[in-house]
Amino acid sequence: MLSSYKQNKSFEKIMTNIKKLEAELWESADLLRQGSKLTSSQYCMPVLALLFLRYAYSRFKMVEAEILQNRPSRGGRVMPVEPSDFAAKSALYLPREAQYDYLVNLPANIADAGLKTKDGQDINSLGEAVNYAMQLVESQSEQLTGVLPKSYTMFADDLLSDLLRIFNNKTIDEVGGDVIGRIYEYFLSKFAKAVASDDGVFFTPKSLVKMLVNVLEPTSGIMLDPACGSGGMFVQTGDFVNHAGLNANTQMTFYGQEKVEYNAQLCLMNMAVHGLNGKIVSGDEANSFYHDTHNLEGKCDYVMANPPFNVDKVKSESAWAAGRLPFGLPGVNAKSKEIGNANYLWISYFYAYLNDHGRAGFVMASSATDSANKDRDIREKLVRTGDVDVMISVGNNFFYTLSLPCSLWFFDKAKRAENRDKVLFIDVRNYYTVVDRTLNEWTEWQLRNLQAIVHLYRGETEKYQALLNDYRQVLGDTTVASAQAALDKQKAESKEAIANASRKDKKRIEAEMKAIEDVLEDTLETARQYEWLTEKFGEGEYKDVLGLCKIATIEDIDGKNYSLTPGAYVGVAEAEDDGVDFYERMNEIHAELKRLNSEANVLIDEILKGWEELK
Repeated sequence: MLSSYKQNKSFEKIMTNIKKLEAELWESADLLRQGSKLTSSQYCMPVLALLFLRYAYSRFKMVEAEILQNRPSRGGRVMPVEPSDFAAKSALYLPREAQYDYLVNLPANIADAGLKTKDGQDINSLGEAVNYAMQLVESQSEQLTGVLPKSYTMFADDLLSDLLRIFNNKTIDEVGGDVIGRIYEYFLSKFAKAVASDDGVFFTPKSLVKMLVNVLEPTSGIMLDPACGSGGMFVQTGDFVNHAGLNANTQMTFYGQEKVEYNAQLCLMNMAVHGLNGKIVSGDEANSFYHDTHNLEGKCDYVMANPPFNVDKVKSESAWAAGRLPFGLPGVNAKSKEIGNANYLWISYFYAYLNDHGRAGFVMASSATDSANKDRDIREKLVRTGDVDVMISVGNNFFYTLSLPCSLWFFDKAKRAENRDKVLFIDVRNYYTVVDRTLNEWTEWQLRNLQAIVHLYRGETEKYQALLNDYRQVLGDTTVASAQAALDKQKAESKEAIANASRKDKKRIEAEMKAIEDVLEDTLETARQYEWLTEKFGEGEYKDVLGLCKIATIEDIDGKNYSLTPGAYVGVAEAEDDGVDFYERMNEIHAELKRLNSEANVLIDEILKGWEELK
């Protein structure tokens, strides 16, 4: 246990620092929002754009240092850097007035500083200076033209100055890596909770996106998201490709459609923060029901999406004219000529976009797996292609604005021969980590465990073995029992240390103890996930697991009327005996309830007595 702890101490410290930094930055920025009386939707875009600018500046300084290392000189003076030097390194050139340190260090009284734009216009406030910085950034990037907000004059100068200082935190540079990208995603998710609504969800939770990417395993080619929102699919795909030692911008071509222009702006900013290029179209021409804007039918290597579920009143004639319907239209209202539920429009589109070796992964309403009538007919045709690859049932509370369960669908037009007539069904409605009472997610290890099941189904045993090796490198000889014992011991030591701390040191000691406990909690959870995986699949042999996964044939699916609901195939696992006698426990609960009722009655009597005395 001790050796594995030491091996991972520095990494765990870094991760703890990042999490702490994210929380601190959000808390500080949100306090300013509350003081400003701005709504979350008013505040969201400008704040994210400041984070983007901070990222661009951090990358600018790093690339500038690289350029200057081997910079030729003339007459004893180093040749100045040029925008083209940065373009060659896939970085954004920033004119001086758009550099973050310039904005942070502007004088308090800007009106008297004599600042002007390159067109000679006076700059009289910090808001105007930041607006001008955003204009200059846009002038350096065709992809960002018209995207960045220029509404900073709605902020009081002191508020805006505080925001700039918050994101100039030196810890960002000390931690290193793509920290700003991570912080940007963190802020995007926090804003999503605050401002997303059913008709404008712009953020797909990261764990769902990562699951899609993990199963698709993109490497190179054309990728389309026809309902791209804030671009999470592109970002995670880029991370996956880069992690494999490749360059996402040279390996992948990203295309997106997003009807809501605000969401498309977030998408382009999100991609820019992560150094990705893409062709994103927004507005009416990006309505995927009626337009294949990029003309990509039959051309995509990968399709990923989290489209709006259960959309109604889609004009059937217009949808039919737009094509991409290899299995025909879903049900149409004879009187209105409208499609009552567009889920199978989306499903048909995703399939139609794929080339002859393409893969698709998307989020869909759970009801679509066994919906009836025309939907059922389309589903049969789809299954009989042999291209349905994996179906995953996801539990409640994975979205910020919806508590309903969903399903993840995967198509693969290049399945290995032995899987052509098979579909892998996975039911993980009870496999997740609770974030809070309204939100669940998959941890990184849980995501990799689910991916491992797919690897075994595909006969990729070496990838399963690689995961086991990663577990063993992290855990060493640590088991669930030893990790739990270490955590329990630390909690006892923490309690004693805090109790013995002076008033002056108590807060610091509490923070230090909490950081250590968090590391040990992570180790315990890792051990639990390792045990979960190896208890089911050992050293790497796929088997159907009751209540979790099953490989079904097309014949099996035919026997269930072409339902694609995982629960119909995997069955229900036997409940574990927790050793608690049911009737004994119910008696305890009733006794506890009786006691609480008695205490409540006493409290009511006291409140009434106090009220009478006040009168």
